[in-house]
Amino acid sequence: MNVKKIDDNIYEIPAHKIGNFEMKVPVKIYANNYILDKIKQDRTLDQISNVATLKGIRKHAIALSDAHQGYGFCIGGVAGTDAESGMVSPGGVGYDINCGVRLLRTNLYENDVRDVIEDLLERIYRNIPSGLGSEGKINISYSDLDNLADNGLKWALENGYATKKDLEHVEENGCLEGANSDLVSKKAKQRGIDQVGSLGSGNHFLEIQRVDKIFNREIAKKVGILEEGQVTVMVHTGSRAFGHQVCTDSLRMVEKAMKKYGIEVPDRELACVPANTNEAQNYLSQMACAANFGFCNRQLITHWLRESFEQFFKKDMNELDLNLIYGVCHNILKIEEHKVNGSKMKLNIHRKGATRAFPAGHPEIPQDYRDIGQPALIPGTMGSASYLCVGKEKGMDLSFGSTAHGAGRVMSRRSADKKWPARNVLNDLSSRGIHIKAANMRVVAEEAPGAYKDVDQVVQVSHDLGIVEKIARFKPIGVVKG
Repeated sequence: MNVKKIDDNIYEIPAHKIGNFEMKVPVKIYANNYILDKIKQDRTLDQISNVATLKGIRKHAIALSDAHQGYGFCIGGVAGTDAESGMVSPGGVGYDINCGVRLLRTNLYENDVRDVIEDLLERIYRNIPSGLGSEGKINISYSDLDNLADNGLKWALENGYATKKDLEHVEENGCLEGANSDLVSKKAKQRGIDQVGSLGSGNHFLEIQRVDKIFNREIAKKVGILEEGQVTVMVHTGSRAFGHQVCTDSLRMVEKAMKKYGIEVPDRELACVPANTNEAQNYLSQMACAANFGFCNRQLITHWLRESFEQFFKKDMNELDLNLIYGVCHNILKIEEHKVNGSKMKLNIHRKGATRAFPAGHPEIPQDYRDIGQPALIPGTMGSASYLCVGKEKGMDLSFGSTAHGAGRVMSRRSADKKWPARNVLNDLSSRGIHIKAANMRVVAEEAPGAYKDVDQVVQVSHDLGIVEKIARFKPIGVVKG
């Protein structure tokens, strides 16, 4: 693989032929030496190079600093294709559609929770279903599910699970347009109807954190982060089995359509169809339904999280200032306007394990944040740190306004399970003052901190490139894992 360093933290794979396929654009890799070495250990560079062969791709294909091997696209991959005729690829979004993260602030401090953290985690664990195959605690009809899938957080607001401010502080206001639940399969609805409001398993988590360091106090204050030691809460989960089935159904549909349209790709996992086909529009409508499911899933968890804090501290959410700072998507496809060769054009922006990070002044940013830039959340591991950043103007050129979505794995779950016994992981975290409540001990081993890249370096690359600016860093105190 011909990887050239073209600037600080920027590497390029020039467009070249891959078998019978021509790369239409170069690949840009945003990394330092440590990260590039980690990226080279799997198929990441092959996968993002294959993405560069897609018809209608514009400017460049991107591997962000958390990039690692995925399905079709690498995770930590971004690509923009012509919105009219360029390819739409379900693999560029992935199975966990609208997996995402949200950050809430409180007016509590570490001293308020440190001695009671285990009891608080137990209360949260009882109130919020978690684990593989976990079911939510509300019973909704299929009509309700359709309404939720079509309307996202509007449904949550109407049913008392959200505030108007919550909607304002979520990407797309918590509702992706174009959703049509009539197109979603019966199987997807059957798999999802009992899972609304559940954390799930794997790398999904609910984390009680302390503010460890503030890098920009002026911006931090505008989002309610006031000083070190303040307690925040981060929620990370997605669209559960509903989104997984939507992706499965869509891939089958798209693979059949490729034969009809005579489309060939270097990797069958890159199954795709032109944006102007019925199949592409069908996928986008179903994907929007799964995205809206993901928005509501995190919102219901937030609702029960607030109830848990209210019950435990005997104060209401306003007294606790338990308010949402922002919520972002990680696996999503958006139609956005970007500059390509000096001209504005609409693109299908595939973000696969990538966070939108628009700069100050962008109309998609909430009014109260428009002068600082969109908050971008980058979680680390249960043993490291997470970051609040804001998007910067340079990112619009470098990455279609995108940044890393986390630390990025360097080891498979199976390998991590073999290398780090769960009990050893728990003892190590406990010695550092981090308490874990997990539904499954195997998940603790699979999610061992050593299975991921150094999140500090991952974030620093985006910061140094001017894609984002670091605002605050958070360290875990207590973690609920599925």
